[in-house]
Amino acid sequence: MTHPVPIRRDTALTLATGGLPVLPLSADKRPFGNCPDCQGNRCGGRPNMKTPGPCQCPRPCHAWAAATTDPNVLSSRPWEAAWRRAGAVAYHPGAAGVTVVDLDDADAITWARATLPVTRTVATTRGEHWIYQGAMQSANGVRPGVDIKSSMSYARWLGAGTGIVAPLPPAVRALVSKETSTVRPGRVTVPAPAGGGPCPHRSPAYLERGIAMAEQRITDAPSAIHTTVYRTFLAVLSAHGRCGCLTDAHIARLFTAAQAKGESPRHCTDAWSNARTALGM
Repeated sequence: MTHPVPIRRDTALTLATGGLPVLPLSADKRPFGNCPDCQGNRCGGRPNMKTPGPCQCPRPCHAWAAATTDPNVLSSRPWEAAWRRAGAVAYHPGAAGVTVVDLDDADAITWARATLPVTRTVATTRGEHWIYQGAMQSANGVRPGVDIKSSMSYARWLGAGTGIVAPLPPAVRALVSKETSTVRPGRVTVPAPAGGGPCPHRSPAYLERGIAMAEQRITDAPSAIHTTVYRTFLAVLSAHGRCGCLTDAHIARLFTAAQAKGESPRHCTDAWSNARTALGM
């Protein structure tokens, strides 16, 4: 079944205007692959296109990485086919600074009412979404009938819901990990380039300014985080990767910025390796 473009796209544009990063979903709740490399999950993402693989596709990418507040992207030609086939609008909770506790059945709802603070509630097909202010790591099956959707995840938009959004409680964070609050940087597993070329830098300030600008570019990205991280890594390596000035500490700063926007350590490592390969390093 197809839907006229304006129905879903107009909803998405309205939500994006309010600061909610959105993306189209198919009727079976899966994101679309919006470039040839991602069609049929050929880029190597996780099953059902729910997590992007280490592709180097142009905007828009797919899954949660495609969520955007940019009206030009939402109305662009590459997205038109997706909107025609879309069965729903989804959003990236983590990028919006919220966490969705997805309660999939009556037993899960009963547990939540007895355990969690009252917050905004949205009715779903089989249960409810409980929405809290604050982002954290996402996880499925944290207890029977309960999923956590926040960073590096997406949730269907099913309406504004009822009630006031409460702060994310420790009880929800503890469902994923007693030691995890928000997404923390993973361990850097790639070494800095060995160098060997001529150094064009007249002072350490030049390199510091370049790294700081790269961090800011990633931090400020409103959408297409997967692609932004790769292109930023590519730019840093192109400018600083051959002279030996780039250190593991600099790489760690870039990885930290990327993971704060929802990239996993594996995706950071893949993006770094792909950028080095593209530059023949």
